[in-house]
Amino acid sequence: MKFSCSIVAITGVAVLASLSRAHAVTLEQVMQTTLEKNPTIQQAKARLEEAAGRRVELRSINWADARIVLPAGVQGGSRAGESGTKGFAFVRGLLTQPLFNAAIPPSQRRGDVEILIAEQQLNVAVMEQLHAARVAFYAALFNRELESIRREQQQRLDENVVSQKDRYQAGLTDRSAFTSATVEARALDAQIETARRAWEQARVNLAEAMARKSSLPDPEGELRTTPVHVDLDSETGRALEQRPDLKLARLFVRAANEDQRIIEAGYYPLIAGKASGDYIPVSGIHREGSSRRTDNISSEIRIGATYTWQVIDNGKVNGASQKQGAARDVNELTCQKLEINVRAELSRIYNDLKAIDSRQESLSSASIAAQQSVDVVSQNLANGLASQLEYRVSQNGLLQTRSGLLESAYQRSVAMAEWDRATGRYFQFSDNGKVP
Repeated sequence: MKFSCSIVAITGVAVLASLSRAHAVTLEQVMQTTLEKNPTIQQAKARLEEAAGRRVELRSINWADARIVLPAGVQGGSRAGESGTKGFAFVRGLLTQPLFNAAIPPSQRRGDVEILIAEQQLNVAVMEQLHAARVAFYAALFNRELESIRREQQQRLDENVVSQKDRYQAGLTDRSAFTSATVEARALDAQIETARRAWEQARVNLAEAMARKSSLPDPEGELRTTPVHVDLDSETGRALEQRPDLKLARLFVRAANEDQRIIEAGYYPLIAGKASGDYIPVSGIHREGSSRRTDNISSEIRIGATYTWQVIDNGKVNGASQKQGAARDVNELTCQKLEINVRAELSRIYNDLKAIDSRQESLSSASIAAQQSVDVVSQNLANGLASQLEYRVSQNGLLQTRSGLLESAYQRSVAMAEWDRATGRYFQFSDNGKVP
């Protein structure tokens, strides 16, 4: 019976381990899955496809309008030189081609701009969602490791509780020492639970970014602590060129200009050429109101032109143009504000990185010293040469330095993610700014 129970227990552990490995994901897998399945990115891709159709619609204003009409019927009765009833049919073609229309060139460009806007909106969605997934990945790693550190410290404090209990029962110390050790160990319960909940919330955020519904992902890896050198001046220039939100703001200004030109095109005339033709495969078809044989209709082509010019405005064009001009000015101010804020944002992140690196260096030295102090105090406590207070102080110091070192690594990872976002290093749909 014991043998069978052992097999069941081992099998259960193996199954849990395999399930844990099945749900483990690396940062690269998170980014790839988010890029492929994130619902916000999918919606942005759908809007891009819609913009491609809108582009064709705007371009169609300068395409010819061609139609074919096929009249058919039966003609009967007595007319001069004819008798009996016969059927008839003929083909009629109509072709209208705009020759001059002031709205045609800006509408063509507006169609191109809509494609570019949809592309950059996709870029912005990709940047935001990938950044959110990356930060959630780092948060999950941080809180999982933080929980592990605090559980380790609690285990040591629990061992001290047992030791103090034995000493109390042996009459070597008073009850206050045992009570104080118990309170110190239990004080970490709330911190452990907070870290566990933060870890679960980060996994939920990660699953939402990856559009995973069946299970929560388990991040695989560790937070990096290696400093990375960044060049503020060169990266600022890159950000001004590559950031999707800046490209999108500039495209909104360009689109507002094209919209204003389309509106103002109402002042200018429209000249359209028209061509129509009739092809009649039979004879004996007369024009309406004539019975003479010489008035038979034969195939013919008619060519002409139309001229339209709106003379009275009544504010229809001028007022709409002024309103669109105001919208363009707002877009220009927004774009300029974003460009000005780029250097300030990058400078802030750059200074944060330098401060984090300095703090991390000092915490590394402090962590080594704190671990040595804990080892010495633990040995002295076992020999009765150290007090319970000294042990708690040394344990808290080690906990703070290890937690601080982990937090520093987490802050650096998040800062590097912010740096990549601020410099436009995330995925780009179109790098050259041209319509494919």
